[in-house]
Amino acid sequence: MTSAIEYSLPSMTGRTVIITGANSGIGRVAARVLAGGGAHVVLAVRNLDKGEAAAATMPGSTDVRLLDLADLDSVRSFAAGFTGPIDILINNAGIMVPPLSHTIDGFESQFGTNHLGHFALTNLLLPQIRDRVVTLSSLAHKSGYIEFEDLDWTRRPYKPMAAYGQSKLANLLFTSELQRRLSEKSSTVIATAAHPGLATTNLFKAGDGNRLRAAVSRTCIGLIGQNEQEGARPTLCAAVADIPGDSFVGPKSLFEVRGAPGFASRAPGAKNAEVARRLWTVSEELTEVVFPLSAP
Repeated sequence: MTSAIEYSLPSMTGRTVIITGANSGIGRVAARVLAGGGAHVVLAVRNLDKGEAAAATMPGSTDVRLLDLADLDSVRSFAAGFTGPIDILINNAGIMVPPLSHTIDGFESQFGTNHLGHFALTNLLLPQIRDRVVTLSSLAHKSGYIEFEDLDWTRRPYKPMAAYGQSKLANLLFTSELQRRLSEKSSTVIATAAHPGLATTNLFKAGDGNRLRAAVSRTCIGLIGQNEQEGARPTLCAAVADIPGDSFVGPKSLFEVRGAPGFASRAPGAKNAEVARRLWTVSEELTEVVFPLSAP
């Protein structure tokens, strides 16, 4: 059983929040809520036109900036262009079960976008972050496995869902190791993670080219899952609730598929500190971005 987390949106006046992929789905909902609460929300998106269209529907103060997580040069440019303090970074953007493809830097697209892009972004911005880093994972992490000898699926037949599970497991391992490093440096910043349960978002497009499968998925989710507004609640909870670092938040009802936010369960593989440290080291090598904080 998961425990419910009581939270309400505090005044966000004077606070700056960056949300990746905030032009659609859960990210757009979270951006709208936080902007409505008084935050200055930066929509970090790969399509500026869609970002501007989304921002135009939001109350309060927003800014739209270009960020392509599948291009490490874009990640570096975004970070270099953001010079002010950041209260909350929400690593929300992601892709799900596309056909085999690769990022600009040659990584399998789901691992490269969902994990490595956010890994680089977080570490580049970390000296400016004052409160917390929230990273979106998924129930799919429970079927994930980090195959260090073949992260990019060059030696095995490509399985889009397995690759997605690997990337979402990486998100949780990243959160745990980030929190360990923050605590080691006596930082007041915390790292948390969230998952939306089953939520109807644009991730459930025909990413693998199978439109029938995508339609069936959307229908099933419509029956037992929840909409984008409900799916965004764990993200918002992980961003503002009084919870400890390395908390994982998700829906607490129907096997964590839907419902109010609670502390979510992790698969055994997501609790492996040795794997988390190894993944961090490999990620530093692949992105050429390292943990930036020194001892206080």
